[in-house]
Amino acid sequence: MVSKIPATIITGFLGAGKTTLIRHMLQNAQGRRIALIINEFGDLGVDGDILKGCGDQTCREEDVMELSNGCICCTVADDFIPTMEKLLAREDKPDHIVIETSGLALPQPLVRAFNWPGISTQVTVDGVVTVVDGKAVTEGRFAHSVAAVDAQRQLDENLDHETPLSELFEDQIACADMIVVNKTDLLEEAEAQALVNTLNGSSRAGVQVVTTSMGKLPVDVLLGQGIGAESDLEARHELHHHHHDHDDDHGDDDHDDHDHDHDHDHHHDHDHDAFESFVVTLGEITDPKAFSDQVSAIIGAHDILRLKGFAAVSGKPMRLTLQAVGPRVETYFDQPFGAGARATRLVVIGQAGLDHAAIEAALRSCAAVQ
Repeated sequence: MVSKIPATIITGFLGAGKTTLIRHMLQNAQGRRIALIINEFGDLGVDGDILKGCGDQTCREEDVMELSNGCICCTVADDFIPTMEKLLAREDKPDHIVIETSGLALPQPLVRAFNWPGISTQVTVDGVVTVVDGKAVTEGRFAHSVAAVDAQRQLDENLDHETPLSELFEDQIACADMIVVNKTDLLEEAEAQALVNTLNGSSRAGVQVVTTSMGKLPVDVLLGQGIGAESDLEARHELHHHHHDHDDDHGDDDHDDHDHDHDHDHHHDHDHDAFESFVVTLGEITDPKAFSDQVSAIIGAHDILRLKGFAAVSGKPMRLTLQAVGPRVETYFDQPFGAGARATRLVVIGQAGLDHAAIEAALRSCAAVQ
């Protein structure tokens, strides 16, 4: 059975840093061939800039598709679906699809479009990522420049131009599988943590909230969430009923880069914005189900973003693959160990400050009691 191509939807208001996040992703794609679908209306061309900044041969001009006929959530049938069908008809299909929408394009209608016949059998929504301008949200503005967002609303006559940004922001959060709080170098540490706590409290259970600056997020954290959001629409319904407000995000780079050109001596150096990973090597386990349940508990207890690797199961020639996003742990047997040593090797990924010793001790403990 051919596996579906994963697609990640990235949303957030103008200036939040979506384009910067995507450029960093492309620069660190680790060999993945990523196709971009950019919802661009207005005269802000960014595809060339993204590709120039990528510096990788996997970033090809033909892998960038622009939707410039208005808000993506208002033109699903006329614009988005034909673009997807064209992309899927290619012989050299991408490994991953990334869709950059404006924060005024509600993500829910776009997620719903992945149930379209011909799309649903080939593509799945890996996850919805909402990028938040940490400084703007802390100050109650929600967008870097409210005036710029309002100006972009006027570019699409189909939009409701009256809905407050606060309501649109709430709908972005309601649909998110991951919330990226960007520009935290512009916040005091206590401010950043307070915002994370607020977002944790207002988002769905299991949604990961991560902090960063300049959109620097490891690809293994951003991609590969495996959510299947199109099958979970009821849990992420719009909180407000409005005709979609939209702002194009492709000016993100200008605002994001501008914000970081200055010296921010009055702000802390946020080490917590960095990410780290380490490997834990264990012996064989005996009960895969019990082990994965315990791993899930350890992930929750230590704020681990991702955990992946292979386990050696006693009496089984095949290695057990483990992939965890937050507390969700997926396991399956993939291939024999072969002549190599049988061992359990797990890669732990999270934001800087993980307690390596405690996590390793917990993993060793749960492996020992199998």
